[in-house]
Amino acid sequence: MDTLTLMGWLKSSEQAQSRELGNIRFHIDSDYHQRLEDAEERLQQTGETETLLEADKETLEVELPPGCGALSDCALRVYLNPVDERGRFHLVGHSVADGSLIYTNSVMIDQLG
Repeated sequence: MDTLTLMGWLKSSEQAQSRELGNIRFHIDSDYHQRLEDAEERLQQTGETETLLEADKETLEVELPPGCGALSDCALRVYLNPVDERGRFHLVGHSVADGSLIYTNSVMIDQLG
């Protein structure tokens, strides 16, 4: 299992600038790792640019920064870098309090153990 600690961001509307939240920590187990690799392969084969994998924030053991509140949903957004067509992913969700988008920096799927 990989434990990731990534910078988290909040975007309150499409026009708003994202603001830094602090670190978001979550775990990627072998099942999620396989799902990420499968999604990367599917994107490479179909030419689609991105896909969302529904995620269980309990299974991922998502830890948000203090004062961030809770997530109403949680997904892993998988996309291909247009330069090298290698898969990357990041955690996305929405704030229960106001529906703002909460997301992390991205990670290359190949970097997982």
